[in-house]
Amino acid sequence: MTTASTLDRPHDPRPGRRPQAVVTGIGVAAPNGLGTRTWWDAVLRGENGIRALTRFDASRYPVRLAGEVPGFVPEDHVRSRLLAQTDQVTRLSLAAAKEALDDAGVDPARLPQYAAGVVTSSSAGGFEFGQRELQALWSQGGQYVSAYQSFAWFYAVNTGQISILHGLRGASGVLVTEQAGGLDAVAHARRQLRKGSSLVITGGIDSALCPWGWVAHVAEGRMSPREDPDRAFLPFSADACGYVPGEGGALLVLEDAEAARARGARAYGSVAGYAATFDAHPQPGDGRLGAAAALALADAGVQPDQVDVVFADAAGERQADRAEARAICDLFGERGVPVTAPKTMTGRLSAGGSSLDLAAALLSLRDQVIPPTTGTDRPAPDCPLDLVTATPRTGVRLRTALVLARGRGGFNAAAVVRA
Repeated sequence: MTTASTLDRPHDPRPGRRPQAVVTGIGVAAPNGLGTRTWWDAVLRGENGIRALTRFDASRYPVRLAGEVPGFVPEDHVRSRLLAQTDQVTRLSLAAAKEALDDAGVDPARLPQYAAGVVTSSSAGGFEFGQRELQALWSQGGQYVSAYQSFAWFYAVNTGQISILHGLRGASGVLVTEQAGGLDAVAHARRQLRKGSSLVITGGIDSALCPWGWVAHVAEGRMSPREDPDRAFLPFSADACGYVPGEGGALLVLEDAEAARARGARAYGSVAGYAATFDAHPQPGDGRLGAAAALALADAGVQPDQVDVVFADAAGERQADRAEARAICDLFGERGVPVTAPKTMTGRLSAGGSSLDLAAALLSLRDQVIPPTTGTDRPAPDCPLDLVTATPRTGVRLRTALVLARGRGGFNAAAVVRA
């Protein structure tokens, strides 16, 4: 088991000081909105971004729904010389990184030379990159590149492009823990701040909406077969029958609170706690997600009765939903805390999903509103949650949010953000 208490103790060159990590910028690319404001307005309207696939011809596949980022024109966000060297994930990442930096009001060129870095997550995005390598191999007889090499190269290129474009020469890295990756990346970025970095771009953007990636989704057998976008992805419902994949996510600017304050930056909130656990033999209904949540609260110094809202992982599979509901109820009691899953409007975004939930949690604290879980009318009797459905919940006092995430392969993560 890996926890925040063992990982978050690197050497801090300023004795006796434990820097507070605050989020000062948010950049979003999501199926129901490109850009943070557009996406957040759509979320509060309950606008569904799940629709029929258009990226390629999916008519012969048994599943044809996905969450695609609308209105994204790569040429508007990526320099022309980089278009041939990038794919959808890198292009979306570059757009989100620029938005996050602009939102934070920071000029990387004015920072000390090695004070800022990039820590992102990825998992499925390498499919498109790998498919391109295979197509080149088949059509041109090019040098053979293994799938492993393609994925490894993709991850390095994705983070490296952000670093190079913005002159971020500090500590950088990539984490690969699927849906949990967005939270894991933010936690690693927080560790870099504690080692002395001033600023880190972090989070995750992902996409596997290409034939090779789609085959991998289909082969797993967990996707919803329904063709109605409003009834396909129903987490915690008795009618749940699988997930809908999507693309996108969020990148955040994470700063040392003192450094942010010194330059007059506004903070959305702090990343106060984090923990991760691992299931050695993962099964859909088992796992240590609850342990990760409890450890994250302990890391933040927060009691369960101080948590105002939980952003659920929301698998959309009956057994996995029951397991998550049980973990939440064990910690907070039945219907003991409002729970929401705005990813019903985007689909599950692989490594981009939990960082987008983190962005939603921060905006919820800012606006004092809990976004809705669409599609699901009411939770199943075996998921006794206070699920926020249909419309946003207002008139609440929100100071602390818990974000949960599970990734394929046994990865669990939890993060606590505070206003």
